[in-house]
Amino acid sequence: MSKTVLTIDDSRTMREMLNMALVQAGYRVIQAVDGVEGLEVLRAEGADVVITDINMPRLDGFGVIEGVRADPTHRATPILVLTTESDATKKERARAAGATGWIVKPFNPTKLVDAIRRVAA
Repeated sequence: MSKTVLTIDDSRTMREMLNMALVQAGYRVIQAVDGVEGLEVLRAEGADVVITDINMPRLDGFGVIEGVRADPTHRATPILVLTTESDATKKERARAAGATGWIVKPFNPTKLVDAIRRVAA
C-alpha cells in the first residue's frame, strides 16, 4: 500500500506542485490550506509524513508541529517543513518543536521525494 503524505500550505499553486510531484512518485496525497485544517485532516485520515509551510493563516507551521507532536497517535510521524524561510532561528525553533527536516522553497521534486523516502522508511 502506498504511503500517505499530508501537505499543509495556504498557496494553492504550492499544493498543486506538491500533489503532482508526490502522486508521480507513488504517494497518496491529502491536503489542507492551513494549520487548523491540517490537524483536523491528520486526525481524520492519518498520514505517514506531514509537509507543512511555516507562514499560514489561523495556525502557522510551528503550531502544526506542536499539534502533531502533542497527539500520541502521531507523535512519531515525520514532519518536513517546506518554506521560503531560511532563517537559522526559525529552523532551530521548528527542530525544537519536533520537525524532522527543513526544505527551502522553491523545492526540487526529486530531492523532496528522496527526503520523504528517508523519513518515511
